[in-house]
Amino acid sequence: MKVPCRILAVAPLFLLLLFCSWASPAPDDQFSMGHSKRHQCIGCVLVLSVITQLAQVHNSTVEASMERLCGYLPGKLYLKTTCYILVHVFGSDIIKLLPWDRSQPKPPLVRSPRLLPCFAPKPLPVRSPRLLPGFTPKPLPVRSPRLLPGFYFPPGVAPVYIRIQCPIMLNLPWDRSQPKPPLVRSPRLLPCFAPKPLPVRSPRLLPGFYFPPGVAPVYIRIQCPIMLKLDADMNVDIVCHTLEFCKQDAGQPRCHLYPLPKEAWKLTQEKARHIVKKSTAMKYLRSGSDICSLPFLAKICQKIKVSIQTSMPLKDADSDKYSVFPTLRGYHWRGRDCNDSDKTVYPGRRPDNWDAHRDSNCNGIWGVDPKDGIPYEKKFCKGSQPRGIILLGDSAGAHFHIPPEWLTASQMSLSSFFDLPTALTDEFNWPQLSGATGFMDSTSGMEEKSIYLRLRKRNRCNHRDYQNISRNGASSQNLKKFIESLSRNQLLDNPAIVIYAMIGNDVCNGKADPIPEMTTPEQLYSSVTETLKHLDSHLPKGSYVVLHGLPDGTFLWDNLHDRYHPIGQLNKDVTYAQLFSFLNCLQVNACHGWMSSNKTLRTLTSERAQQLSNTLKKIAASEKFTNFDLLYMDFAFKEMVEEWQRRGGQPWQLIEPVDGFHPNEVALLLLAELFWKKMQLQWPQVLGKENPFNSRIEQVFGDQGGH
Repeated sequence: MKVPCRILAVAPLFLLLLFCSWASPAPDDQFSMGHSKRHQCIGCVLVLSVITQLAQVHNSTVEASMERLCGYLPGKLYLKTTCYILVHVFGSDIIKLLPWDRSQPKPPLVRSPRLLPCFAPKPLPVRSPRLLPGFTPKPLPVRSPRLLPGFYFPPGVAPVYIRIQCPIMLNLPWDRSQPKPPLVRSPRLLPCFAPKPLPVRSPRLLPGFYFPPGVAPVYIRIQCPIMLKLDADMNVDIVCHTLEFCKQDAGQPRCHLYPLPKEAWKLTQEKARHIVKKSTAMKYLRSGSDICSLPFLAKICQKIKVSIQTSMPLKDADSDKYSVFPTLRGYHWRGRDCNDSDKTVYPGRRPDNWDAHRDSNCNGIWGVDPKDGIPYEKKFCKGSQPRGIILLGDSAGAHFHIPPEWLTASQMSLSSFFDLPTALTDEFNWPQLSGATGFMDSTSGMEEKSIYLRLRKRNRCNHRDYQNISRNGASSQNLKKFIESLSRNQLLDNPAIVIYAMIGNDVCNGKADPIPEMTTPEQLYSSVTETLKHLDSHLPKGSYVVLHGLPDGTFLWDNLHDRYHPIGQLNKDVTYAQLFSFLNCLQVNACHGWMSSNKTLRTLTSERAQQLSNTLKKIAASEKFTNFDLLYMDFAFKEMVEEWQRRGGQPWQLIEPVDGFHPNEVALLLLAELFWKKMQLQWPQVLGKENPFNSRIEQVFGDQGGH
């Protein structure tokens, strides 16, 4: 379950939305626009797809669509401002390159290059009229071409401008042998045309103009646009390659989301490059400039970078690893601190002097019952076996999620991106809604609750005792980089249930040949035993660790490949199979092994996943530790799907629609329910007692201070 930290640095480019979900994890020092060229490519293709679809949905211009998209973005974190800056930098080139203005009626298709009529709304001054021998216009060198008002280009036609001499018709004596032509009362411009298609590199007018009787040509300098056939050929892939967001590396295939142009790719791209050859945006990209170098974004980027690198709360005044701030690894990820100026006060600790005078463990239960003088914590929680829940996981455990309405033009509105700043500062994860540690009501309407909320309901003394130590791109091989962010004191804190759920990245990567990069059973055994030794030195006695097996990811291709991705639903032009192929070509697919048309590769990936699950099972059966009991649980994938189908759902509805990879909120809550049922059936001691004072706690303390 991989998403790179570096992609967040370029997030303001409409957050480069969706590349995030499929990209491989980046080294911690690669947090810049310049180090994520392949992710820029994905972002460009998807963003321009959204822009063209907005124009289509609202029957508007591309320029208006860009303005509309920026208008939808919230002002927080300078998202709206950054969007307008990017439109200022790249907008003019995008307008030139994208096929057509949807606000205009669609004229007939132009099948071959030709010259548009030269005209001007007002007569142009004739500074030095002269007749040329043979009535043959001579082309003039290109100089600062510009578009005259009033030009309109049909769908798929892009203008290329040249300075030429264009004939004006004037009334002169006519050849008496010919019929008298109608009187021309004012000068106007003859059509500029060529009998044959003109080469793009050196456009010129060919001889052969014919003037009616009584009409002689006078030449003036005028800019005349060439119409180039770009309708089917100039798609967003070509545009992104032209703007150099996408690049074809030497010896590598050309990556594209949409079908290749009918005309040769090279020729089509040459046409496009000719249009923007003097673009300032191109200079900006070639300079390696970083969005985060903008003064008003530098601090925001740095905060996100630090939060990702450490997996620790950025705002933590007393350095106890708990925060009063929700995002940037704050209380969305672990229980909210109730006193951020005292490091001895935090969720999950044993009460100090039964919390007679203060709430030292932040569970909202403190003070003394005036009727008998007994502290409430002692009366309600003593002997109830309180415990917390800690998840060691990847982006699935953190609940990576990109709302599909962020990519669906027909569903976009001012409210669509309300949660974008929160998602950005939570690394596009929603741990507050996750299956393990979620504490908010489900947005999917599911009645099922997270494991944490079930523990809290069982014993309200467990209030706020949760930690989601998950990270995008986490695996058994890199967990040691952030496991120190886990907070548990063997002497002062309550026991905990730790769920080890690295369910994907040991077999998932984006390499062209993913098999050699997969974790071997031997490597897994070594890294997991090292992790367990670390836990044994930190967890209080009486804790439990549950090793979670890996799923069979062939489910992804089997249920999605022929369905339309959100970006392709409007025009029925992008399936998940196309998207997976595009990501595999760029080598940024979250899981090439499972998200591939290669059935043999999918089978080999599942076989390795099963080998790793067997290794975890072996560890649980053979290893013993001092401070916790070790258990193993299979990934209940089949049971989850069967339960969803029993309720009338379809299997594909359990997968995140944008990335086509992660389990969605419904799936996570179903898995939490299956986990809970299995614990109740096989290991009820793990869950602790049901507190008989729960109703009294609620009566006295209400929501216990909330979350």
